[in-house]
Amino acid sequence: MSWLWAAWLAAAPVAPGWQHLDEVARAQLVESLAAQTLPERLKAVSSRFMTTPYVTSPLGEGEGQDPDPRIRFDAVDCLTFVEETMALSLVTDFKQVLPTLDAIRYGGAVSYGHRNHVMEAQWLPHNVAKGYLLDVARQYGGERTRTVTKTLDDTAWASKSGRGLELSPADQARGQFAVDLIPAAKALEVLKRVPEGTIVVVVRADRPQLVTRITHVGFLVQTRKGPALRHASRTFGKVVDEPLSNYLERNLGYAKWTVEGFGLYQVSAPRPR
Repeated sequence: MSWLWAAWLAAAPVAPGWQHLDEVARAQLVESLAAQTLPERLKAVSSRFMTTPYVTSPLGEGEGQDPDPRIRFDAVDCLTFVEETMALSLVTDFKQVLPTLDAIRYGGAVSYGHRNHVMEAQWLPHNVAKGYLLDVARQYGGERTRTVTKTLDDTAWASKSGRGLELSPADQARGQFAVDLIPAAKALEVLKRVPEGTIVVVVRADRPQLVTRITHVGFLVQTRKGPALRHASRTFGKVVDEPLSNYLERNLGYAKWTVEGFGLYQVSAPRPR
C-alpha cells in the first residue's frame, strides 16, 4: 500500500454522513438531490457513507432467520453499501427508499429465502431484469471483454459456503450463470473511460466448491490520479475511496484466490410498467 495514500485516507475530510443525520435531515437531503443526474446523485449519496463502519451482513428482514434491520445507516458491508446508495439515489421521496431497497435486495417477497443471496445467479440478473442495472462491460471493454460462468449444483450447495447460507433446496439457485468482465490486466486502462457511479463487481477464479466467484462490489469514482473504487472495505474497516491501482496491487498478489477481472453495471431507474 502507498504510505502517502494511507496518510491521505486517514486525514481526508468528509461531509456529515447519513449515520449522523436524523430522518428529517435525510429526507431533506434526498429531496435536495432531485435535480441532479443519476450519476451525480450516486456520487453525492455514496460520499455521505464515507467512513461508515464495515460490519458483515448488517441488514436482514427485521425478524425470522435474520432479524437484523431492513435498513440502517450506521453500518454497511460492501453489498449493502451499494444497495442503500442505489435506493437513496433512485428516489426523490424518502418514504420510497425502503420499498426501493426491498425491490433491489429481494427476488420476491421480503423474506430470507427470497433475498438475492448469490450475485451471479440472483442479485445481478434479477436487478438487470427489473431495470435497476444495465450490464456495460462490453460497451467499455470491447474486444477485451471476457465471459465467465459459475455453475451452482449439488457440489456447490453441499460446500461449507453453500451450507452456511442455510437455504432450503427450493430457494437454492441452480444452473450455469454468466458474467462479462474486464480482465484485471486491462482494468486500469479501460476504467479510465468509464463514468463515475458505475458499479464495479470483483470476479475471482472459479472454485466449484464455492457458491460464488464474486467477492466484492463498489462504485467507480474518477480522480486526478486515475480511477478509484469507493467501497465498504473489510481491510480498512469502513467506506473508503481506494485507488484502483492500490486495490489491484493488494488483491492480485493474493494467489490463493486470484482476481480475474471486473464486471461493470450502470445503475438505472426502471421504466414505469
